[in-house]
Amino acid sequence: MSRYISFRDFDWLLFIFVMLICGLGVLEIRSATAHTKFAGAHIRQLYWISGGIAGMFLMSFINYQKLLDGVHWMYIASIASLLTVTIFGQKYLGARRWIKMPGGGHFQPSEWVKLILILAVAKYFADLHQRELSWPDFIKAGAIVGVPMLLVLAQPDLGTALTYIPIAVMGLFLGGVRWKQALTVVVLAGLMMPLAFHVLKPYQRDRLTSFMQPEADSQGSGYQVIQSLIAVGSGGLWGSSAGSQTHLAFLPVPQTDFIFAAFAEEHGFVGALTVMLLYFIVLMRLTQNAQTAPDRAGTFVVMGVVAVLSFHILVNVGMVVGFMPVTGIPLPLMSYGGSSVLFMFLALGIVMNVRMRRFVN
Repeated sequence: MSRYISFRDFDWLLFIFVMLICGLGVLEIRSATAHTKFAGAHIRQLYWISGGIAGMFLMSFINYQKLLDGVHWMYIASIASLLTVTIFGQKYLGARRWIKMPGGGHFQPSEWVKLILILAVAKYFADLHQRELSWPDFIKAGAIVGVPMLLVLAQPDLGTALTYIPIAVMGLFLGGVRWKQALTVVVLAGLMMPLAFHVLKPYQRDRLTSFMQPEADSQGSGYQVIQSLIAVGSGGLWGSSAGSQTHLAFLPVPQTDFIFAAFAEEHGFVGALTVMLLYFIVLMRLTQNAQTAPDRAGTFVVMGVVAVLSFHILVNVGMVVGFMPVTGIPLPLMSYGGSSVLFMFLALGIVMNVRMRRFVN
């Protein structure tokens, strides 16, 4: 470790709030999976959190400038990993998203690609010095994110592919996008939506439309939304100790996509508000770290993490309360899943990396 780097500059307050969210997640996973075939999932979650913490501290040692210098090789490797999944990936429920690892575990490259895209976009915009983007710069930035996004859509994994968009949007916003460029893209996206909608798989189209009228197919595409709304509503102000929606298995996958609904049922509006407050503090702390970054690249890296985290929270919570379609996007640091947890801790490790070098000259 460099003699200029000290763990006194490590953001311990951010780490404490992150661990509080993880702790609530582990407790809810334990409660939601008790007496089910997923019992004991909270123990595996603890292993992943422990591994994530180790990875975070390790990542904080590696100078992020060196990561940025080698990001083009990481980007090529990420494209190769996505192509490998498409060809050799483990097929589950009609999708190829995972590579089977020795020992029975599964690796989901699309989660890790988000981290590489954050670095790639930061590197690209840090090397641009003009205050406003030209159209070629705009298109190149879109291609950096667009290529892996199309590969993930082909798996198909609409939810994860959508999480790449905020990385591009944040980069373009901070990079000096002009309002005419933004308006042009919004108009083109609106015109292409009907075509994109018909390209989607039938179950994906059902997910995107069922949240508006879930009662139209209460036993099919609208089932998850209806059960989630019942769970959230039955929690009341202080929560329901019975947790009937969760414990009687009406709420689907309460330990992953719908963990916020399960938590809201058992801890009520007060508990749900507490979780949202913790996330708000984490986001504000991350934004503060972006403001104190030692250079332009560091700011882009940290704000890329903010963009992904914010998008995950917005979509997952919106999905749970019926304001967003069901897309399978997990709630960061709370939802059960190794790839998601490890990605988030490594991303936080890069944030710590940037923060710890803010006084280095």
